[in-house]
Amino acid sequence: MKICGFEKFSMVDWEGKVVCTVFCAGCNFRCPFCHNASLALSSAPGIPESEVFDYLEKRKGLVDGVCVSGGEPTLSPDLKDFIARIKALGYSVKLDTNGTNPSVVKDLVDKGLVDYVAIDVKNSPSKYPMTTGVASSQLDKVLETIKFVKESGVGHEFRTTIIKEFHTDSDMDFIAKIVDGAEGYYLQKYIDNDNCIKHGYTPVPKEEAERWLAKFGNVKRPHCEDINPNEKTVKRDRLFFARVSLIGRELMPLLFIPVLLFDF
Repeated sequence: MKICGFEKFSMVDWEGKVVCTVFCAGCNFRCPFCHNASLALSSAPGIPESEVFDYLEKRKGLVDGVCVSGGEPTLSPDLKDFIARIKALGYSVKLDTNGTNPSVVKDLVDKGLVDYVAIDVKNSPSKYPMTTGVASSQLDKVLETIKFVKESGVGHEFRTTIIKEFHTDSDMDFIAKIVDGAEGYYLQKYIDNDNCIKHGYTPVPKEEAERWLAKFGNVKRPHCEDINPNEKTVKRDRLFFARVSLIGRELMPLLFIPVLLFDF
């Protein structure tokens, strides 16, 4: 599998867990606001799988799990084998996906290879092509994946990066309907950076985002994040949750954070 990024330590990619994150190359969308252009376009240099598994072998007991992200990981034909190797080492696995490959997601969940699924819900139907940057946005497949994940019993969350030029009240009404009853939903703040495919869009003001969040009253954990995807700055409430989680696990991760941050 082509891996173009490997973040060895994160307390924010999977709520309540200390994880590392693997970024797969390639994507079937071209979302103009995407902050991982080099991953979507497969232009970033590759990282050997051995680097990932050598790290995981040495970090048993210190890292809870692995987030498999992208790009779009479900495009990788050897994704299942890759995740199976991670699970064999005793790690939990979170999958980040745009939902366009429901058969892949179903297979991974049914085989017990993923413990948590996060799906991007880009927009309402009429705006999906514009938001994803492709004419065939495969929304029917995205909706199929969302329905399956909600009914499967696997841990899950949905998320939308909100932008003034792309999203309105009516768009958020549609998204609220399709994620109704979900375990978690996140409104993500757009921040322009050098890695975006296109530039010049406008973030949604915090007050408007919080008003939109009120539409998701039937979601168990609705959140309005303030994350810069490039710098990994987070709102204090989510970082606090991660820290409390660490303390609750016998203080061990706090003692070994230097080990996690540096590869020996």
